[in-house]
Amino acid sequence: MSSTDPFESAAAEPGNAPAFSVTELAFALKRTLEDAFGHVRLRGEISKVTRHASGHVYLTLKDDKAAIDGVIWKGSVRGLKSQPEQGLEVIVTGRITTYPARSGYQIIIETLEPAGVGALLAQLERLKARLAGEGLFDAARKPALPLMPAVIGVITSPTGAVIRDILHRITDRWPVRVVVWPVVVQGDSAAAQVARAIEGFNALGLGGPVPRPDVLIVARGGGSIEDLWPFNDERLARVAAASRIPLISAVGHETDTTLIDYAAARRAPTPTAAAEMATPVLADLRASLSVAGGRLDRSAANLLEGRRGRLSAAAAALPRLGDLVELAGQRFDHAASRLAAGLSANIAAHAQQLTGTAARLTPAVLLRPVDLAGTRLAELEDRLTGAIERRQAGAEQRAALPALGLRLRAAVDRRLAAEALGLERLEQLRRSMDPDRPLGLGFARVHRPDGALVTAAAGLATGDGLRLVFADGARDVTVDGPEGSAPAAARKPPPRSSAPQGSLFD
Repeated sequence: MSSTDPFESAAAEPGNAPAFSVTELAFALKRTLEDAFGHVRLRGEISKVTRHASGHVYLTLKDDKAAIDGVIWKGSVRGLKSQPEQGLEVIVTGRITTYPARSGYQIIIETLEPAGVGALLAQLERLKARLAGEGLFDAARKPALPLMPAVIGVITSPTGAVIRDILHRITDRWPVRVVVWPVVVQGDSAAAQVARAIEGFNALGLGGPVPRPDVLIVARGGGSIEDLWPFNDERLARVAAASRIPLISAVGHETDTTLIDYAAARRAPTPTAAAEMATPVLADLRASLSVAGGRLDRSAANLLEGRRGRLSAAAAALPRLGDLVELAGQRFDHAASRLAAGLSANIAAHAQQLTGTAARLTPAVLLRPVDLAGTRLAELEDRLTGAIERRQAGAEQRAALPALGLRLRAAVDRRLAAEALGLERLEQLRRSMDPDRPLGLGFARVHRPDGALVTAAAGLATGDGLRLVFADGARDVTVDGPEGSAPAAARKPPPRSSAPQGSLFD
């Protein structure tokens, strides 16, 4: 029976060994390695990590003497408990295979976990430093806890002792409604469930069927660092820091610290302490109210007593009511006693004044206004008679007005005719005195160069320039005749006749 193993076939026929192709040899070695090392648990330090765009992760595991390449397929990356980082010592499980294209071998990694506590803490410190550098743990961004919450949301396991301790402590201290969001607090899915619970509480609206909590508590009992490791998840820390509802982290015992403790608004050493931190003590509030009420009562009593003392002091400074009434009564009595005498004196004074006035009232004095009125009436009668007579005379004159109007019109016509004749004579005189009128008859005006009128030849000399003004224009001339010639006789204007005079009524 012939063997199908190429290695056995080559050994059986050493002198006539078949020639393998490179591909056949590479895949024969691949099958051999995968059969011999189908499940390997390997410990080493990650020296190089490359995340491909396809989602696969390529890395190198090494120790002080050797190194091996490793691949984590995309489907396995999401299920890793811890993400690969350079310098982290890890324990991986997988299978050994070859990469024929490079004649190399590698490990296909299926699980990856830190090699020990030291490596976990180192990874945690690096993550914490990175988140702190982003300001995720700054106290300024953390909301304050409410003084008296009405609803408290608790995120924890519904079956453990933690929820019973929290509910018992809250019931003892403060009557409040508690809404529990059940989650697992250990294992691979713990971080994702707690993060979804925080986001779910923050998504609740006011007035909905599920009340929106005023404060949240994330609680878990103590355990090893591996048990508490889900609360070091980076996404959970970011969700806790982004919570708009104040969050109290109560994970583990007092000495246990996780990333959610730094991201939360407050950290409680134990779940019971978180319940105390979230709620006031009703008995203490009642005692405080009682003390404040007592102080208020005492303050009010002291205030009233002080005001009462001030009122008493002010009343002591006032006179007695009896003294005020008696003094006023005495003044009234004195006034009443003087009232009769005053009335008698007033009557006597008015009687004396009436007697003096009556003595002056003689018949002549009483009749004087009547005489004055009669005199005034006579004067008015005379004025009325004169007015009537003048009115009658005016009527007679109005009767003569038509004849006077005719005479007045005739007199006005005569006066207008006489004035028109005088105006015509004045116009004739004006035309005769017009200096330009002789120019039309052939005469000319003689002017010097400066415009002065020449009226005599005596003032002219040979060579003087003159300007002759005619009816149709002017010409410049020069004197060249003999001196001493007689000037022409000046023409005199006809004598002005006087206008006829007449009377208005002629």
